[in-house]
Amino acid sequence: MVCPAEDVAIDQYLVVIPAFNEEHSIASVIRPMVERGFGVLVIDDGSHDQTALCSEVAGASVVRHCVNLGYGSALLTGYKYAVANSYAGVLQLDGDGQHDPVRAIDLLLPLQNGEADVILGSRFLDAESYQVPRFRRMGQEFYRFVIRFLTGMHITDPTTGCQALSGSVLHFLCRHPFPDDFPDANILLILHRKRFRIIEKPLRMFASQGKSMHQGVLKPVYYLVKMTISIFLAMTMKLH
Repeated sequence: MVCPAEDVAIDQYLVVIPAFNEEHSIASVIRPMVERGFGVLVIDDGSHDQTALCSEVAGASVVRHCVNLGYGSALLTGYKYAVANSYAGVLQLDGDGQHDPVRAIDLLLPLQNGEADVILGSRFLDAESYQVPRFRRMGQEFYRFVIRFLTGMHITDPTTGCQALSGSVLHFLCRHPFPDDFPDANILLILHRKRFRIIEKPLRMFASQGKSMHQGVLKPVYYLVKMTISIFLAMTMKLH
């Protein structure tokens, strides 16, 4: 069931889309949100193509990084923009068309109703989502186990890029070190330590039409090592 936009206080939430070389898909993500009245901010993370122009034509505001700083840095720019402009929360989507933007609106209702501080869109709770390649699924299962072992939370999709975050979560993340590249299980662990309420909702996802950040031989290994270290730091760092 699709959540009608009129059930959400649209002017209180900002749609944040980090993007790098997404000129072929970015408009299809932006337009459904603009048509429903949402403000959309695209963070063009040093793209070499027409991502920024395509985003503006589709109706989004654009903040450009002069160089590619990484996925996490792009998200943090969006969070800081939302905080500076007094938004009650954000709905973040990837720019590659992987997330169903209309169905993603569902994530805002629990946020608006005060049921949770972080709502994750899970492809594994939706029967219509694409089948994740075996190698990636093994990695997701590993981090699912780690999160459950350390926190007791049963998170089916710890690497999802589609999330709704409350204003209090945004303020917290803007005050603490935030990873440049992979804000996944490590951030969930930090937010759990701060007693933010985290839940999941089903979300239909499609196979990405662009290049995955985990493609190639070395990138998945780098991700595994980097995330393992980040998880250790997330469980030991001092929070305030």
